[in-house]
Amino acid sequence: MGASIARQLKERYPKRRVVVVDNLKRRGSELNLSDFKRRSIEFVHGDIRNPDDLTAVEGAFDLLIEASAEASVLAGLNSDPSYLLHTNLTGTLNCLEFARARCDAVIFLSTSRVYSIPALRALPLAEGDDRLDLVEGATFPVGCSAAGISETFETARYRSLYGATKLASELIIQEYCELFGLRAVVNRCGVIAGRGQWGKADQGVYTMWVARHHFEKELQYIGFGGTGKQVRDLLHPNDLFALIDLQAEQMPEYAGEVYNVGGGLRGSISLRQYTELCRELTGRKVEIGVDAETNKVDVPYYVTDNAKVTASTGWGPKIGVADIVADIFEWLKAEEDAVRTIFS
Repeated sequence: MGASIARQLKERYPKRRVVVVDNLKRRGSELNLSDFKRRSIEFVHGDIRNPDDLTAVEGAFDLLIEASAEASVLAGLNSDPSYLLHTNLTGTLNCLEFARARCDAVIFLSTSRVYSIPALRALPLAEGDDRLDLVEGATFPVGCSAAGISETFETARYRSLYGATKLASELIIQEYCELFGLRAVVNRCGVIAGRGQWGKADQGVYTMWVARHHFEKELQYIGFGGTGKQVRDLLHPNDLFALIDLQAEQMPEYAGEVYNVGGGLRGSISLRQYTELCRELTGRKVEIGVDAETNKVDVPYYVTDNAKVTASTGWGPKIGVADIVADIFEWLKAEEDAVRTIFS
């Protein structure tokens, strides 16, 4: 996602300096480097856990986009959580200190995973033939409506270690805004899916799903009975960039705000429905296994209510799910030799 935003920034503002800092831990990220060089995007091989890696970046900046994170909701669940905690907490602190000294503003990319898992699992859901949906006419908890989940939904109970680190980072950002006059916006993003994403089962699954169909590799429906009916809304990186660009240009107006940002109800889909799109587009049908056991950090339904960000900025997602799948598929075909080693 960070690489996509960097490319779009350079395309939109070719005379501006764009610098990417990445530790290249995620397999596939190293393939971005030659493209960065071609586009005159500066790359610094650094780790946000180490403040010296940030201070080594020369110059002052109009904007810091904090898109770095250990983004897996399963991180630390059955292993040492140290990397997750240090990256998402210490890393955020280091980025904020860098921004306080040398950046005019910050846009922090948070996550829908800040919302409490027990509250999301308690939503009144109806099971249809190929997806779950909110029960029409039901009484919804605060922060939930037929349009989805808003910023006022519960965050008080557990939400995964990943979600907890992002929520904690949001709280620290609030303090920096008030105490130090930092200008920052928090975007709680839903599922982001598009070309260039090196998807895995624990993060980026919707890009991985298209790739597994293209390369004819097995898949698995996991949790909630193994039916594949759990629902998420998908956001294309181009739509996210359109919002970031708008917020950056009018930062004084939006500083201090927290927004839910996602594909919304129109951009929502179940894995079962998504599978059909992948089959239609690729012309390939792969074996899909079943693991009925539900992971303790998974949720059956999450759809973003974009009402606040739309009312505030006029922004709304424009790229639908079918176009997201097509975009991923075209990327896979165009870069097949390179991406094959990652996805197959």
